Amino acid sequence: MFDIEEILKIPPYSLDKNAKASLYKDALGELTAYHYENCEQYRNILDGLSFQPEMSKDISDFPYLPARIFKTRELISVDGSKIVKTMTSSGTTGQSVSKIFLDRETSAAQTKALTRITADFIGPKRLPMIVIDSGEVLRDRNMFSARGAGILGFSMLGRDVIYALDGRMNVNREALGDFMDKHKDGPVLLFGFTFIIWEYFYKPLMDSGDLRFPGGILIHGGGWKKLQSESVSAERFKDALGETLGLRRVHNYYGMVEQTGSIFMECESGRLHCSVFSDVVMRRHRDFAPCGIGEQGLIQVISLLPRSYPGHSILTEDLGRIIGIDDCPCGRLGKTFTVDGRIRQAEARGCGDTYERR
Repeated sequence: MFDIEEILKIPPYSLDKNAKASLYKDALGELTAYHYENCEQYRNILDGLSFQPEMSKDISDFPYLPARIFKTRELISVDGSKIVKTMTSSGTTGQSVSKIFLDRETSAAQTKALTRITADFIGPKRLPMIVIDSGEVLRDRNMFSARGAGILGFSMLGRDVIYALDGRMNVNREALGDFMDKHKDGPVLLFGFTFIIWEYFYKPLMDSGDLRFPGGILIHGGGWKKLQSESVSAERFKDALGETLGLRRVHNYYGMVEQTGSIFMECESGRLHCSVFSDVVMRRHRDFAPCGIGEQGLIQVISLLPRSYPGHSILTEDLGRIIGIDDCPCGRLGKTFTVDGRIRQAEARGCGDTYERR
């Protein structure tokens, strides 16, 4: 089995197309064989597909699991006694949720990958941090929702962490004012989920103008579905937060609980980037063949991190298209892509989409 610790030492956007293809052909083969050997349900699926590892010449040749399978099956590739954390996907009332089982090795690898990816955008130093959410989300440390996991994971990247919202999702203006007075001379990191930022942070502050974050770097993800119903595009989101809150450095990210850690960050040129630790394939709706560059398809996400469960290759219910490979104006190598939305009748599952004020 390949050494994930050695891969985690590679700068996240340093491998070109050929170098990454060589790495992934071997690593994905080893990871697929490992899960085949250690997870009976995964083995049964691959046997049903008559999958033959020696036939895999490209990442698009390796098998994938539909994201929904984690809602109906408990897939584990290690002894149950090694599981230290269970992650659950976000879901509205009545929806089933995915369960992802993590051992210490997988959890540690996810944290390291998240740190390496984020540091490429905000720098290596831990910054004073504002979480645009309520601390009430972090209740059960053994079973995290995707929202709680995101907060906890990104909180590890900051220092002097405060929560911008109270238990009723109201803006804590006093705490925010004190925080900005203390850290007004340097950059600060803000993190939150897209809809929650818009609905419970931006809207209450948009008319007052009394809180501004000119040195702020905002990282946000998930929860676009409700914003799209309000005709809030990514461009409008950025412009509004810049005008009202003084936020000029805003990075969206694409990620999911099934592959925590190996997120896809949006660069300064507006493209989502695959890191060394992850990749994507777009697949056509009719025959699931790989799409060409610029062609819309279902997003298949690939990660080298999952060891405790067979989540290394997953077909999502999201639509997207590859923009290019090794050609982004920002200078980062790797595949870049956009997310166009979700397939019709798919469940809303973004972290921010699932909160409703009671």
